[in-house]
Amino acid sequence: MIPQLLTVRVKHPDGRPIRIWLPVLPLVLLFLPLVLLAALAAVVACAIYRVNVLRAAVTGWRVACALPGTRIDVEQGRTAVLVAIR
Repeated sequence: MIPQLLTVRVKHPDGRPIRIWLPVLPLVLLFLPLVLLAALAAVVACAIYRVNVLRAAVTGWRVACALPGTRIDVEQGRTAVLVAIR
């Protein structure tokens, strides 16, 4: 199952957190021209390095499907950022 929701939480030094919920599908549709350009660049890179394009696409799809449940925590000083993919 591909990711459905990104949750971003930022804790400021003053103590109040900011939470942002981002649905993945509208973001993908918004950035679709960039996604298509990145896919074209990936196909060219596969041709240059002699990698099977279909196998690379399947591997990319598997990585995308494995993302739900991933949590990324970053702390710098008194500021913290948490990204959760659901």
